[in-house]
Amino acid sequence: MDILSLVFYAIVCGLLSVFAPNFGSTATRMGIGAVVGIAAAALLPMIRGVFGGY
Repeated sequence: MDILSLVFYAIVCGLLSVFAPNFGSTATRMGIGAVVGIAAAALLPMIRGVFGGY
């Protein structure tokens, strides 16, 4: 895994962990986590393009 991916996912996971306790039940937190993960995976190629394919 390259450094950009590592930093990007660390930021996403860190932010999610800050707000997760406020999301209610375990099932709700898992669903939100899945949606955030899919969104993060979809956004990473665009962010990579901004940095010139780093």
